[in-house]
Amino acid sequence: MPHKFWGSLAKSPAKSSLGDQELNFRWSTPAKCPTNLSLEDFKTNFCRSVPAKNGTDPALGGSEKAATVFGDCPSIIYKDTTYTWSQSHRRCLKLASSLSSLGISRGDVVSIIAPNIPAMYEVHFAVPFTAAILNTINTRLDARTVSVLLQHCQSKLVFVDYLSRSLVLEAISLFPPDAKRPILVLITDSDDQDKGAVDVDSDFCCTYESLVKNGDPGFNWVRPKSEWDPIVLNYTSGTTSAPKGVVQCHRGI
Repeated sequence: MPHKFWGSLAKSPAKSSLGDQELNFRWSTPAKCPTNLSLEDFKTNFCRSVPAKNGTDPALGGSEKAATVFGDCPSIIYKDTTYTWSQSHRRCLKLASSLSSLGISRGDVVSIIAPNIPAMYEVHFAVPFTAAILNTINTRLDARTVSVLLQHCQSKLVFVDYLSRSLVLEAISLFPPDAKRPILVLITDSDDQDKGAVDVDSDFCCTYESLVKNGDPGFNWVRPKSEWDPIVLNYTSGTTSAPKGVVQCHRGI
């Protein structure tokens, strides 16, 4: 993937844990990007995230840093779609802005049920940008299990890939009559999006791309109050018993 590094072993007179070899990192993208990046430069320019206003050091700052240092380098290549780091960061900010306008704020849980598509990548930044907690749901689960997870985590909004539309609607139908339903956002097929053939029924408030389109690229994303603030909520598949959840904090990510 364009956003990953690959390591190569090169001879070096300096002694290290690798003996007489040193691990160098190279950027596996086009010529505009650095072609030979030392481990120290990689740590300095990419890994060190932007400190929060209160001095914490959130992992989310990596997106902002990448947009500045590697802005013209591809971050996502999916089918005929390619986004650079600066474009990805901008899209994440716009999505976070739209989520905030829908009432998503610190401590809320936002779920997504989708395969590994660009939207799945972007929500991993956009949702924490609002200080909300991201919950990814396995697309292979049945409707009953999905319903249990959504109720247990009290998800306030759910991103639904178009291939999982019927699954999620069935899961929502299993909610108790007095239970509060989450907001549903439909992730449409990229080909249909390009053709303008997007069918959104009354069960969904809008499409994913409409949230990105209408968001504010200048959104001031919400820093965590502490590195121990929650960032993601994951569940087991529940194959042997009831699903078990675990919350990860910013420090853990």
